[in-house]
Amino acid sequence: MRNIRLTIEYDGKDFNGWQKQPNKLNIQGEIERAIELITGEENIDLIASGRTDAGVHAIGQVANFKTNNESIPIEKFAIALNTKLKRSIRIKKAEEVDERFHSRYTCKRKTYRYIINNNECESAICRNFEYHMPIKLDIKAMQIAVKYFEGEHDFKAFKASGTSSKSSVRKIYLAEVKKADEGRIYIELTGNGFLYNMVRIIAGTLIDVGIGKTKPEQIEEIIKKGDRKLAGKTLPPNGLFLLNVEY
Repeated sequence: MRNIRLTIEYDGKDFNGWQKQPNKLNIQGEIERAIELITGEENIDLIASGRTDAGVHAIGQVANFKTNNESIPIEKFAIALNTKLKRSIRIKKAEEVDERFHSRYTCKRKTYRYIINNNECESAICRNFEYHMPIKLDIKAMQIAVKYFEGEHDFKAFKASGTSSKSSVRKIYLAEVKKADEGRIYIELTGNGFLYNMVRIIAGTLIDVGIGKTKPEQIEEIIKKGDRKLAGKTLPPNGLFLLNVEY
């Protein structure tokens, strides 16, 4: 039995998220179908580091599956899979790993990036890969505010209803707001795990800081009170990318 680890990039725009669902286009199901086609096996179970929501993109998602197929050399696996996949999903790398490797349970850290286009005019080309905010944001205030998210906190104020996680305590190792090229702003968070819509709500809260609605030091109070109504709105999924997963 071989345990194969995949590094995956996808444009989530046309998909109903990662998770396999009946009658809805999803990334897990598409990749499983491709694996079954090239291995000749049925009922492949592809396990991801975590589920991404509808419309969310990934540059470095990680998933693994087990196969009895010994005929396909590991260096040919990614190429073979890509011939069976939509062009909006690419297998960047395939590698054989220890049988104990589990994409979800052995994951140590994940990094997400939210992209804001802070130009007056929306981009025709990049509109599906960023959130347009025409009001000029105070990046320095956002950079002060984002640091309050670092450390271990109860992120109850930054989770959407419907979150299945029993605990809302998570640890953020690094939280940054970066000024990027061509009027864009990157919000990047590295943590041991994220709640449902957590990154998108944090990004919405930082926009409130950027427009002066919320002061940077108020972030600490919002975290402590744990009241969702005090945090910002949930930004759309199109600006969110899973950058990489560390083990």
